[in-house]
Amino acid sequence: MTTTTHETEIKADDRVPTIEIVREFDAEPERVFRAHVDPELYRRWVGPHSLTTRIIKWDARTGGEWAFANDRDGEEIAAFYGSFHEVRPDERVVWTFTYEGVPDGVALETLTFERLDGGRTRLRVLSLVADFESRDGILASGMDVGVREGYEKLDELLAKAG
Repeated sequence: MTTTTHETEIKADDRVPTIEIVREFDAEPERVFRAHVDPELYRRWVGPHSLTTRIIKWDARTGGEWAFANDRDGEEIAAFYGSFHEVRPDERVVWTFTYEGVPDGVALETLTFERLDGGRTRLRVLSLVADFESRDGILASGMDVGVREGYEKLDELLAKAG
């Protein structure tokens, strides 16, 4: 199976403190959704190539909670946690997302999984934070590398499981 390389769009709105990420995948929404809610799959693709992900807790249901850490050579580099506000199978996930290093910086993220022709999916992630300073700090943190490289790993995972 040949994997197509898709562009990852990361956009900031000038009017509201949001980050929007749009990415297409060569897999059905059910499979892309599962890769976001199954902790074993999620840990295999999220984040940059240079880090591994360790799931600390994961209860992917409406009202559940989650936490994971990123490690490099066995040393924890960053940790994140949040709550699953809504989990609507194969369509939508709404969760809070907090970097442990900035516990007041809670983002509310909505992930939607849009069915496209040819068994493909368009994933939209809309992240809303408290203010522009927080949003700009996230954008300046290098998060784009983790997002792009993570989605490359997800492409590989989906192609193998196809």
